[in-house]
Amino acid sequence: MARDLRVNTLKDASGNNSVATSVVANGSAKAWAKCSADGTSITDSFNITSLADTGTALQTLTIASDMANTNYAGLATSIDSTCILIVDSHATGTYRLVSRNNAGTLTDAITQSALMGDLA
Repeated sequence: MARDLRVNTLKDASGNNSVATSVVANGSAKAWAKCSADGTSITDSFNITSLADTGTALQTLTIASDMANTNYAGLATSIDSTCILIVDSHATGTYRLVSRNNAGTLTDAITQSALMGDLA
């Protein structure tokens, strides 16, 4: 039988370091992924079902549990210090990453991304 656990505040085992559950729900990444430079594999992820290499420096990720709307924040970076990585476009169920080198040329890179917002 399923039950709900309803609380307003979470605390550590000692009863210290309290945080409101709204902070946990609103302040946590709803999806994240680290992907290979060639766009063919996901190294690790949360709430991501697949990755598509849609061209040089273009990766489209599919979100398992959709976002509530397209007003979420997409954050992206690369471990390659010469790359600029952006969340180029996003829908409730997918988002696309684009990576460029310092000269502005599209270039494949290892990508790391996270989404902040509300789930559907």
